[in-house]
Amino acid sequence: MTRLGYGTFDTVPAQVARPNRTAPPTTGIVHFGPGAFHRAHQAAYIDTLLDGEPGWGIAAVSLRSAGTVAALAEQQGLYTLAVRDIAPAYRIIGAHSRFLGPDDAEQTLALLADPAVRLVTTTVTEKGYCLTADGTLDLSHPDIVHDLAAPAVPRSVIGWIIAGLAARQTAGIAPFVVMPCDNLANNGAKVRTALIGFAQAHAPDLATWIATHVRVPGTMVDSITPAADEALYADVAGVLGVEDRAAVQREAFAQWVIEDLYDPVCAALGRAGATLTDNVAGYEQAKLRILNGSHSTLAYAGLLRGHSSVADAMGDATLAGFIDAMIRDDIIPTLPPVTGLDLDSYRSAVLARFRNPAIVHRLEQIAADGSQKIPYRLGDTLAAHRAQGRLPRHVLAALGCWIAFLMQRARAGVPILDPAGSVLADLAATGDARAVLARLIAARLGFSGALAEDSEAAQSIALAAQAAFDGDWATALSG
Repeated sequence: MTRLGYGTFDTVPAQVARPNRTAPPTTGIVHFGPGAFHRAHQAAYIDTLLDGEPGWGIAAVSLRSAGTVAALAEQQGLYTLAVRDIAPAYRIIGAHSRFLGPDDAEQTLALLADPAVRLVTTTVTEKGYCLTADGTLDLSHPDIVHDLAAPAVPRSVIGWIIAGLAARQTAGIAPFVVMPCDNLANNGAKVRTALIGFAQAHAPDLATWIATHVRVPGTMVDSITPAADEALYADVAGVLGVEDRAAVQREAFAQWVIEDLYDPVCAALGRAGATLTDNVAGYEQAKLRILNGSHSTLAYAGLLRGHSSVADAMGDATLAGFIDAMIRDDIIPTLPPVTGLDLDSYRSAVLARFRNPAIVHRLEQIAADGSQKIPYRLGDTLAAHRAQGRLPRHVLAALGCWIAFLMQRARAGVPILDPAGSVLADLAATGDARAVLARLIAARLGFSGALAEDSEAAQSIALAAQAAFDGDWATALSG
């Protein structure tokens, strides 16, 4: 079958949206980490921008593997975005202009030094920034050690950005905007601090230049993006009539929140549909508590009730009603107003996303790493209520479901997927829920030590946990 390319547009069905261009765009952005999320999310925004404003094409740079960029190059940067919803949709994205892999270091550096490049974006996962637990640059990280010793041939994304900024400083060219697009809390400030920290260890005058001139806006991104597979490729080929080995899929909902630095780059992304704000943290907090807190609750309660996916769990009327009430009555009251964000509309959008039957989001995946997620997704909401002397019954029940999940897994001999999985299994292997909760508090796993002094809240959590473990759901979800 013919591969997708600009020359195949005449054969693609008219209902499939496509760029209004006949060739790849001019490069204005360098992106590190062109995986599925970037191509399904940020690149779709840029593709929209390019329809009216040429010059924002994306050079895709992969630091570890050439597979993705090679697939893009074979198709002139084109690929299909399959939107998975009750009414599916297909759109050809043509935002990419250059395709660089690990062996293309010289070309990558030349692009970073090019005055036409105004923005460098990244999706390299949290660990790709080589940060310590406190969010500062890990100068002992092997990639950072290498890049400080051999800055002309970097391995890390921080090293590459520094190499580009150094070249521009030397040439007297204005710096590009650096925009991390991984969901790392306060990501802009952390990456800016990491860049300055690297430069201080490498070239102090560069550190001063970066601190004075380089803009690193914070961001938040959101859209569920299932991995591509042969079923997706076959589906897309059936719709388009041509082969596409770079196709991606995601839900219809997409959100890109950007700290507004009132410069041309931010303004352009705003025109593409991104939300510009002076309060990215407010959006992050709403997502963490409303979406992520509900996701975790669905995972633990849903698995205990025999469900396997988010949409499956939301088909359980009792559980769906509980989640809705928890967001409305327990979570939203703890969130401060955020300009441009209607919390009740966001609640409705989250629930609609959870019900989407076209997205299979596995509860087992969401349930992983609970000891690290629970304190922020649910624990912060509990703390906000307790500071006002209130008992958030739904959140207390949700925390109880996590304990019941641990007890069920430990006693069935099923591994608990968590960095502290073996410890959690030992703590939950015996005794009633009250005893298990006491051990978790003592170990500072999932719960802060403050709960040891809060007998009223602890008792409510333990009662809900025991009821959930016993299958008494009328009691467990009575919040």
